[in-house]
Amino acid sequence: MPRHRGHPAEPSAAFGGTRNPGRLVAFSDAVFAIAVTLLVLDIQPPEDFRRLFHGLGALWPSYLAYSVTFLMIGQIWVNHHVMFDHVRVVDRLLMFLNTLLLMDVAFLPFAASVLADAFHSGDGERGAVVFYGATIELAAILFNIIWEYARHDRRLLGSTIDDTGARFVARRFRIAMIWIAAGIVVGAFLPLLGVAVIAAFIPAYWLPIRGELGRRDAAEGGSAP
Repeated sequence: MPRHRGHPAEPSAAFGGTRNPGRLVAFSDAVFAIAVTLLVLDIQPPEDFRRLFHGLGALWPSYLAYSVTFLMIGQIWVNHHVMFDHVRVVDRLLMFLNTLLLMDVAFLPFAASVLADAFHSGDGERGAVVFYGATIELAAILFNIIWEYARHDRRLLGSTIDDTGARFVARRFRIAMIWIAAGIVVGAFLPLLGVAVIAAFIPAYWLPIRGELGRRDAAEGGSAP
């Protein structure tokens, strides 16, 4: 039987009943906000104020970890909203998967602290970059799992995205896993370059998904074919 684009899935396709995603998104927003706030707590002022600017300059690893991680969490938040813009309802399994994603996001401030401390001390930079990148990679993997689960037979998707748009989103999320994995591999040999590869992921993935905005706007305006 042909699949009808934009039509809601049958309730039986969901796991444990369905509900509006509003509360899930609101709770997720709160976790993202707390995670980015925690990042600054790891930056401590220099001990010797007689050489203040020298001490502030020596904190560059903390600034680096803070900046990259803040923007990374912001980018994850943006794409989380892109994903849930198209999720009509959530079920219990999707809520669990989203909880795992939030658990990983809340762990990112610790991973950033490990990264900063390693570059401060000059020891363990390679391992720190691998650990930091692996934390982000886990988020990328969970994004893919959540989206693939939601779009399978369109069980949880709404009419704001068609099958072609859903495939564009899936392709973008799969590339993210490869990109971060490449940064981890590079960081295992050249730590700073590995961080640069991971950081380059942020502006690239802040851009709208090709074709996604037009399809969503058309669907919301009632003009979608």
